[in-house]
Amino acid sequence: MSDAMLFGLAIGLPIVAAIGVTLTRAYPNVREAVSIGAGLGLCATVIAIGTRVLGATAEAGGVTHVLQVLPGLDIAFAAEPLGLLFASIASMLWVVTTVYAIGYLRGNDEPRQTTFFAFAAIAIGSSMGIAFAANLFTLFLCYEALTLATYPLVAMKGDTAARRGARTYLIWLLATSVLGLLPAIVGVHVIAGALDFRLGGTIPARVSDDLVLWLSILFAYGIGKAALMPVHRWLPAAMVAPTPVSALLHAVAVVKAGVFCIVKIIVYVFGMDLFSAADTTDWLVYAAGITVLAASIIALRQDNLKRRLAYSTVSQLSYVIMAAALATPLAMTGAILHIAAHALGKITLFFAAGAIYTAAHKTRVSELNGIGRRMPITMIAFAIGACGMIGLPPTAGFIGKWYLLAGALAAEDVFVLVVIFASTLLNAAYFAPLIYNAFFRREPAADVHASAAAHASPGGHASPGGHGEAPWPMLVAMGITAVGSLALFFVPDLPLAIANRITGVLP
Repeated sequence: MSDAMLFGLAIGLPIVAAIGVTLTRAYPNVREAVSIGAGLGLCATVIAIGTRVLGATAEAGGVTHVLQVLPGLDIAFAAEPLGLLFASIASMLWVVTTVYAIGYLRGNDEPRQTTFFAFAAIAIGSSMGIAFAANLFTLFLCYEALTLATYPLVAMKGDTAARRGARTYLIWLLATSVLGLLPAIVGVHVIAGALDFRLGGTIPARVSDDLVLWLSILFAYGIGKAALMPVHRWLPAAMVAPTPVSALLHAVAVVKAGVFCIVKIIVYVFGMDLFSAADTTDWLVYAAGITVLAASIIALRQDNLKRRLAYSTVSQLSYVIMAAALATPLAMTGAILHIAAHALGKITLFFAAGAIYTAAHKTRVSELNGIGRRMPITMIAFAIGACGMIGLPPTAGFIGKWYLLAGALAAEDVFVLVVIFASTLLNAAYFAPLIYNAFFRREPAADVHASAAAHASPGGHASPGGHGEAPWPMLVAMGITAVGSLALFFVPDLPLAIANRITGVLP
């Protein structure tokens, strides 16, 4: 199969799935089978692309040109290692999120279920476009398409809070991209005369440090999906959406698109040598480090579980940015590994939060004492996800932090070392007590009494207090991602192979 056909399938399958979901909205089982089938087909397509990128004898495919909008502005796609990582994460977790969403949406009798499946598919198609974009122009178009596709998901509940959160989401992401990302792309075109992604960088080495400074600022804050403070406000605002949407935003599509774009631009537009050699790029290391610490402190103060997880996401994303900004082989390896590790760990945490809401109707950290005794599967999965965010073995989060720590030591960067150690303690401070309380604190007396009443009633379901685990599709999805986080610790071959292709140094 040709490169053009593979790219067409990668982007087209989710779009066809969205149409199929809409046409079968009156038949929920068929609608959901369409989503799962398209997800499995997309996984197979990404695997086929991956064999060409990482095969023993095959190299990355050539550029597939789709349309020339203006001279020098082409819509084109190409396969390269970093894009393969993002596409692999998005395609695999789309299938898992779909399975989870079936249990969640039905279990909570959510309205607009077809809206979720249709626009989630469009969001994944946009993500594939970002992953395989051959130039900055194509990336920008797909980046904006992702913003527009996820707006209806944030507004899905349709109430006042959802509409307000969705407006905040849309305004922040469109404003940052139009005021920052677009001017940066124009600047690259003026300076380099091209927008193609090239290993080693598109920007010529002779460019002044001042230009590198301004371009780096425009890119870093223009890619609002990376949630670098202070352009992070859209992310907590989006927590009004149902949990499957939160999982899609925080682990599969939106935030991963943000940090992926920043890493890709440092590697393929600036070039690691230019970015590390410039005297004016250190600001990004400091901005990311401050975001890591500030967001962790804010997370520590949140009683709402999803908001705590949202600020944790802001913090974890900046680990990737900080590592990429160091632009050394070891640190870049850490950034690439942490993209995958965070995806698995954070989606597990959001899946668990949604399971708690579905089974127990609880949303606050202060309400979770003893819940691990009623929902052991959910809380064990939550503990695995939390260990990944803290960076404890045997989870994938440990490996990403290990390489970041090694990169900071090699660069003799004391600031990064301090950030890593301080943020690890903060992560433990807002996750460890929650897990301890869930398993070792007593359940509130009101819940115990409600449970007894539920079991005594004819139906046996009189109150949320009488809950057990969430519906089985949610548990299956949660189990897959939790096990995946553990498995990536023992078999990190794919992200390490991708990192080696980019850095040229076998870790």
